[in-house]
Amino acid sequence: MNNTEKKQAIGTLNEIMELELAGVVRYTHYSLMVFGYNRIPIVAWLKDNASEGLAHAHKAGELVTMLGGHPSLKIGTLLETEKHNIGDILRESLEHEKITGAAYYKLLKLVEGKSVALEEYAREMIYLEELHLDEVNKMLRTPGEIKPFNV
Repeated sequence: MNNTEKKQAIGTLNEIMELELAGVVRYTHYSLMVFGYNRIPIVAWLKDNASEGLAHAHKAGELVTMLGGHPSLKIGTLLETEKHNIGDILRESLEHEKITGAAYYKLLKLVEGKSVALEEYAREMIYLEELHLDEVNKMLRTPGEIKPFNV
């Protein structure tokens, strides 16, 4: 990778880090706003997602420093929608995960054929993001419904 490509990769990794940190805040907030009979398993799932987001942000930051860059201290966009039913939370989560997934695809496009380590990282994270999207999608479906949500 030349210097321009490294700078672009660092910028995208910092964007990923910011998005993942926003996810940590988002999922933590959501976990505090769940009420009702199914609260305990949903809160546990949201807390797990917050922990996973922190691990993903850390991984992106490690790659920034591997490339000689400086990890961002910023956080991605946070928007309080004041919507707190489980369906709203899951739909907001789906949107956030789509944006984060797009950032990983952006990284893959930048590094493909130029850095095996970054290419493998991007592919692994895309795989995990797509599994997470599928999980949220299935949670949004009506029980017994086969067709994916919002397709």
